[in-house]
Amino acid sequence: MLAPALSGPQYLGEGLKLIMRPGLRGLVLLPLTLNLVLFVGLILVAVRAFGGWVDALMPNLPAWLAFLQYVLWPLFVVLVLVILFFTFTLLANIIAAPFNGFLAEKVEVVARGRDDFPPFSWGELLAMVPRTLKRELRKLTYYLPRALVLLILTLIPVVNLVATPLWILFGIWMMAIQYIDYPADNHKLSWDEMLAWLREKRWRSLGFGGAVYLALLVPFVNILMMPAAVAGATLFWVREGGERRLAASR
Repeated sequence: MLAPALSGPQYLGEGLKLIMRPGLRGLVLLPLTLNLVLFVGLILVAVRAFGGWVDALMPNLPAWLAFLQYVLWPLFVVLVLVILFFTFTLLANIIAAPFNGFLAEKVEVVARGRDDFPPFSWGELLAMVPRTLKRELRKLTYYLPRALVLLILTLIPVVNLVATPLWILFGIWMMAIQYIDYPADNHKLSWDEMLAWLREKRWRSLGFGGAVYLALLVPFVNILMMPAAVAGATLFWVREGGERRLAASR
């Protein structure tokens, strides 16, 4: 049996295989195309402004410590990349939220071998838009205050040396929340209950979030890994007893 933290990559790998199936592949194409356009646009902006962003975050060191610029510069390059990663992931998931919710439904059908959801229709997909967007806004209210604290730490000299690892750890946790929330929301599990369930499975959650985080850092590969993460998160929900948590909360 896999250690809890090591089960995360397995879920992601199985999710990638699932979205390649003919019955699920069509649900991936439209959000995939939209996210590709967004990603290319963000890359074009970043190429022009990247150096300026890194220089703006770098602390002003006295002349006798100037040699530290060469040590610190790679750290702040990573920091800017992490912030760009968050920006892209946030926007891409807002755009794809209704499609991701619907994809999670269909993956669950495959995982359970039974269909408890209504058949596909564009009307059903449109009906999911308000609910899924509301849930994405809830994620924003969770994410933004914590990101603001990290951003403030980033701007404080010396203290900002710990900002990068904190951003990465926070990013791993947010990836677990972001994607496991789709099947949880499909079953109307409340936000607070979903967070409590993930905390109970902290190592498994972080293992899954870490696998997703690393996969999404790879340019262009990350476009395909987003729906794979939705599928993997749905498998996580099914196999880790999400419905038992749902039953216990009612």
